[in-house]
Amino acid sequence: MAVESVLHPSLIVPVGHVEPVPRRIRGLIGGRVVFDTRRALYVWEWQAYPQYSIPVEDLADGVLQDDKHTEQLGAGPARRHTVRVGAEVRAGAAWVWGEGAPGPLHDTVRFEWDALDAWFEEDEPVFVHPRSPYSRVDALRSSSSVRVEVEGVVLAEAPDCVKLFETGLPTRYYLDRTRVDWGRLRQSDTVTRCPYKGTTSAYWSFDGASRTRADIAWTYDFPTIHANRIAGMTAFYNEHVDLYIDGTLLPGSSDSNGSTPE
Repeated sequence: MAVESVLHPSLIVPVGHVEPVPRRIRGLIGGRVVFDTRRALYVWEWQAYPQYSIPVEDLADGVLQDDKHTEQLGAGPARRHTVRVGAEVRAGAAWVWGEGAPGPLHDTVRFEWDALDAWFEEDEPVFVHPRSPYSRVDALRSSSSVRVEVEGVVLAEAPDCVKLFETGLPTRYYLDRTRVDWGRLRQSDTVTRCPYKGTTSAYWSFDGASRTRADIAWTYDFPTIHANRIAGMTAFYNEHVDLYIDGTLLPGSSDSNGSTPE
């Protein structure tokens, strides 16, 4: 059986693209509402995912303080502002789009994501960044066998898996935890969040004869409902291990340093 290619669908949205957000979007600092809008826009400052841009009219009164500084951002020029909510001050945390940016963005503001304490789509929290309307995450059961090796050491071997297909990323292969040799792995303190899959429960590293390979495997014990089939299963970075699918080494496996945190 031919192995799957490591090629995957590319990102299709150009930088500077703007689309309406058909959802209520809210942002909070210190438990107080910074904005509450049903007129937000998606703006792609880079291809991987969008940011929200919020109409200035939908901000709470007195939130923005002009820093009198303009920079060229991904979608055009924007004027930097400090955000003040009660006693909370977030310096340089907001950008109001100006002339030269796409027309729909005029008089809207893009906030630095981490400057806000919480973001909501409708009544659901959003983590890391907005979910792109052009991205899909599909978790499918598969009868493909999987073997994971590093330096000739077998770390996992399974007769089947769940394949997770995420737009713009390589396919990830999630294995039942009973198929992993945990005696070969060391748990780390790393935690990452994904707006599509949720918050990781644990990461594991491998201490090999030649070097340590940090955080090569992870688990979501409680993923989002969209990825519930991977709950409690473990995946390995294709790029940092030798990954055999149906007995054939996956091209591009092992030793790449360009992986994206899961």
